[in-house]
Amino acid sequence: MSGQLQNPIYNPPLEPYISILHRDESLLVLDKPSGLLSVPGRDPALADSLATRVQKQFPSALMINRLDKDTSGIVLMSLNKKAHAAIASQFESRTTKKIYQAIVWGEVTGESGDIDLPLAIDPDNKPRHRVDPDNGRPSQTQWRVLERLPLPATRLELRPLTGRTHQLRVHLKALGHPILGDEFYASGEALAASERLLLHAEELSFQHPDGHHVTFHVPAPF
Repeated sequence: MSGQLQNPIYNPPLEPYISILHRDESLLVLDKPSGLLSVPGRDPALADSLATRVQKQFPSALMINRLDKDTSGIVLMSLNKKAHAAIASQFESRTTKKIYQAIVWGEVTGESGDIDLPLAIDPDNKPRHRVDPDNGRPSQTQWRVLERLPLPATRLELRPLTGRTHQLRVHLKALGHPILGDEFYASGEALAASERLLLHAEELSFQHPDGHHVTFHVPAPF
């Protein structure tokens, strides 16, 4: 059925309310749980988010990068405007290094590879995106097999070279291996195999506003 998808019931996790991996005078490094919005939605029912929770304790905090509601892992928030500009510019220029981990349906052929497929929003099924050779924006993802599982499923390391909405989810679906538990892009056994989306932002490297290079890592919870 076409048309914009209806919002599912939003029941974000309450524990941990906020998980802070690192804090200094410039920024907060947070571990966002699956099921929690990065920023509030327009609907008042979607007011609870990582940003609003953090801003109750740190009123000056501003979101630098975001993750999909159902993706867990590392999110950065700045504590002053100078830090925000310094780090946000690195995301815009693609000088940050991001590593994700995912478990996908099926046995992936090969040990590593590259996905280079342009992506655009699917106008008939918002907020889904799709591969669109004519109107899509260039999108690249590197992948590497970490473990082969008996479901059958495969644990992958993913390195997005671009930062498109739903990029990893759409690229893996196009590869023929949707991420387990993906309510937008998986179906049947792949959807039913997990109660949550098995996608996690596990590592992020960038230049701290004080000038030194930093890397933060949080293991996948699955």
